[in-house]
Amino acid sequence: MTVEPQAGDLLKRKGLRNTAQRRAVLAALRGHPHSTAPDLEARIGVGKHAESGLSRQGLYNVLEDLTTARLIRCIEPAGSPARYELRVGDNHHHLVCRGCGRVEDVDCAVGAAPCLDPLERKGFAIDEAEITWWGLCEDCQRRTTTSP
Repeated sequence: MTVEPQAGDLLKRKGLRNTAQRRAVLAALRGHPHSTAPDLEARIGVGKHAESGLSRQGLYNVLEDLTTARLIRCIEPAGSPARYELRVGDNHHHLVCRGCGRVEDVDCAVGAAPCLDPLERKGFAIDEAEITWWGLCEDCQRRTTTSP
């Protein structure tokens, strides 16, 4: 089963034109959550002579369009470049390794958004809480304990 027909249907349902560039970005994110724009550039092929027909600015435009349409999610852990994922519409959070930058999804223990309530709402109608846990992944922990 190819990604393109599914991607095309998703784009149409969100009111976006079904372009090869948008389908290419969606396909490049499949199986590669938390990709940065440079990751996607390398996976798709971007530039003057690229088969995708996508320029660097075009890639950023597509990422913005897909994020705005909520077909992809952009997360921006502190000190890290923006990362993109296909997992949208659920209530999940992230673990980020301080050593290597690896990002992992974590399902919300509560399930329903916003999953946390602030002490004061200050007039806001809150619909989401984004939680990022920071630490060291197993590989970085091993490197830390075996370093001289």
